[in-house]
Amino acid sequence: MEKNLTALSHLFVTVFLSGFSTIIVAPAIIDVTMFALCPGTDECSLAIYLSRFQQAIIGLGTALMMPIIGNLSDQYGRKALLTLPMTLSIIPLAILACNRTTNYFYAYFAFKTLTDMVCQGSINCLALAYLADNISYRQRASAFGILAGVTSAAYVCGTLAARFLSTGLAFQVATFVSLFAVVYMRIFLEESIPADQGEGITQPILKEGEEDNIIQNDDNAPTKVPPFKKIPSWGIPSFAQTALVAFFNNLGEGGMESSSMYYLKARFHFNKNQFADLMLIGGIVATISQLFIMPLLVSPIGDGRLLSIGLFASCVYAILYSIAWSAWVPYAAAAVSTVMVFAPPSLRSIASRQAGPREQGKAQGCISGILSLANVMAPLIFSPLTSLFLSEGAPFHFPGFSIICIAITLMIAFIQSLMIGRAPSTSNAENSTEV
Repeated sequence: MEKNLTALSHLFVTVFLSGFSTIIVAPAIIDVTMFALCPGTDECSLAIYLSRFQQAIIGLGTALMMPIIGNLSDQYGRKALLTLPMTLSIIPLAILACNRTTNYFYAYFAFKTLTDMVCQGSINCLALAYLADNISYRQRASAFGILAGVTSAAYVCGTLAARFLSTGLAFQVATFVSLFAVVYMRIFLEESIPADQGEGITQPILKEGEEDNIIQNDDNAPTKVPPFKKIPSWGIPSFAQTALVAFFNNLGEGGMESSSMYYLKARFHFNKNQFADLMLIGGIVATISQLFIMPLLVSPIGDGRLLSIGLFASCVYAILYSIAWSAWVPYAAAAVSTVMVFAPPSLRSIASRQAGPREQGKAQGCISGILSLANVMAPLIFSPLTSLFLSEGAPFHFPGFSIICIAITLMIAFIQSLMIGRAPSTSNAENSTEV
């Protein structure tokens, strides 16, 4: 494992640089939007409308594009497909790096909407497939956790850097880092599906060849797999259950993301600095947990149990928010995120075990598409509910009612995770390419 992770350091650097360039401009986007659309005002309905429209379009686009991108990466290689979203993501950043007037903002808005339909989530999806190509299935949960930790580290570093940079300089730095990430990836990252494997890199994912029906079990005895078990399919109960867990978990997480800030603002009058501190605490805790704690627990506990533990912790986290009686409770709840961050990497690991070695892109793409669909639905469901119960016209007085509904959604994911049996592996260390 240590040897593999050392060899895969170029992938982690690529993901870190890409995540850093995205996060460093996030705090400035609202101010840029308000200045371009409604200068001199503190409220702008047009900005809210455009933001929600963009979120819906991007979410629907990524839900359709992720399975396609994942499938193409199975045929043409991860590095080749990584080049596309990483290059496209430079365009909107470069536009605002030049200027942030109204006309430039609308150009940014149009390009951002179009490019994010391909870029949003695809880098993470392809990075997960890259890891699955090079790490045996027993160690993938640890590797996926480390990748998530690298993403969290980029989040923390990008947020800290944004505090010390002006808006214009932040976009210029983001553009440079994005460009550097593409160059670095093209020079140093090796293709995870070597071209010298002949037809392997371009063969159709549903190839009916006899060779694809043979897998290796833990005892190295070849076993013939029925055709319907060769790919992730809704007809396979284990993959369908994994997809349901992914949907309900991300629906709950998306609900927390779209509702928690408004809830804390109304209940405890949180300001910008308090929100930033809360985000930094969560990011630091997630980074430490995913980089150092999760790899130690995967072997003795297993990814299935880690998934259930993480989802249960998410339920506890949401319940603590809903009944928060003081402003310090959300900060204390951040300790729970030490455990709840186990869920996403474990879920990806389980999905990876249910796909063949040439189908990792398709499996991760399907899960990413489901997550994108949940991200579209979450604000449509929970934002109006939050607004209703924070208003004077609420049916009854319970400001945290929407958060309790989110906790119920997460509980559904937790219960479903308990029903996921140990899926038969379609790959092992011998089938994984060691680097």
